[in-house]
Amino acid sequence: MKNIVILFVFVLLFSSCKEEVATSQKNKVAVYEPEIRFGYNIDNYKVIQDTIRSGESFGIILDRHHVFYPKINKIAATVKETFDVRKVRAGKPYTILASKDSTEKAQVFIYKHDKVNATIVDFKDSVIVAKQYKKPIKFVQKEVSGTVYSSFSQTMDSIGIMPNLTYTIADIYAWTLDFLTLQKGDSFKLVYEEKFIDDSIFAGYGKVKSAVFKHKGKNLYAFRFLADSTLNIHEYYDDKAKMLRSQFLKAPIKFQYRISSKYNLRRRIAYYGNRVKPHKGTDFAAKVGTPIIATASGTVTESTRRGGNGKYVKIKHNNIYSTQYLHMSKQAVKKGQYVRQGDVIGYVGMTGNTGGPHVCYRFWKNGRQVDPLKEKLPAAKPMKNSIKPTFFKYIEPLKYQLDNIGVYPGQPQNNTETIAQN
Repeated sequence: MKNIVILFVFVLLFSSCKEEVATSQKNKVAVYEPEIRFGYNIDNYKVIQDTIRSGESFGIILDRHHVFYPKINKIAATVKETFDVRKVRAGKPYTILASKDSTEKAQVFIYKHDKVNATIVDFKDSVIVAKQYKKPIKFVQKEVSGTVYSSFSQTMDSIGIMPNLTYTIADIYAWTLDFLTLQKGDSFKLVYEEKFIDDSIFAGYGKVKSAVFKHKGKNLYAFRFLADSTLNIHEYYDDKAKMLRSQFLKAPIKFQYRISSKYNLRRRIAYYGNRVKPHKGTDFAAKVGTPIIATASGTVTESTRRGGNGKYVKIKHNNIYSTQYLHMSKQAVKKGQYVRQGDVIGYVGMTGNTGGPHVCYRFWKNGRQVDPLKEKLPAAKPMKNSIKPTFFKYIEPLKYQLDNIGVYPGQPQNNTETIAQN
């Protein structure tokens, strides 16, 4: 009898709970959340999305959306310090927020510079405002590894890495690794960031935190580190705290070149009847139009065309070093211009005396031409000894992470973690 009573009470309680849950769910009111884009509640507007066509101007677009030219001229004059409306470009997407009444008059113009950045011109009220807008970005840390089977760029392409990250890696290692000498079987591991907007739309690459190349059995590490807080410039250092950057790059071309002729004072040149004629340059063969970069910062002392040199550029780096780049198809700098290391100064061509497209790279030290491949070139300013203990502690987990990434040819690794959102 006692058990029957307990069971009856339990059934009553269970039924009561079910009724309360059902009543609660029935009375629950859905909370409406408005859709916010670019800081606006778009429910209040008619949203028009389009792309600027060839020949269209800011004025033509607004006029088509019922804003008349006296107002257009006032908008352009008011926002000119923030947004030069004359510089809108065909092919760029834009959004117009128009009134929802019968006039459908434009009230806000949003010009999208790229996936992340936009300029908002708000003229719905008497006060006209232009402001920069940046979409929130989520940074995702990723690992990738691979084995070189042909060239580094082809290997990166095969695992789905876009060229701009490949170029970043090339810039990091430009002073310490000649990508032309990478051998089949060399491998690499990278830890880098990918940027996303709206959680899932890829918006490019962020920082490369660390990397290692295994070349000829030797590990070449690179760790991004801020050693000088005054300059506030991050540099890349190896696992011994030696800066990867030196005063000169190893080559005036980033990728896709071969050394067709080295510095040789006894070289026989077919162009001159196979007679001995000193060759005081290093020839980097590449396709016509390949960018040629300055191997070090300096001032352009010559940008001209002369005789067998063809079109060329010469740069004075300091009182000791100068470099020259011959046979260009065209120059990209002028005499007297200051250029930074890595800047494009011209393009590979066949001007002057040459049997094929290449850049003849010449190197002067104290007024005498020397072989840059045999010179011990000056290094960048070393890390202070007082900073090294902090550096070694900082890279310890990064090095451990790199060392524990498996090398899977042709197979990129998965995300490791979300770093930040801003």
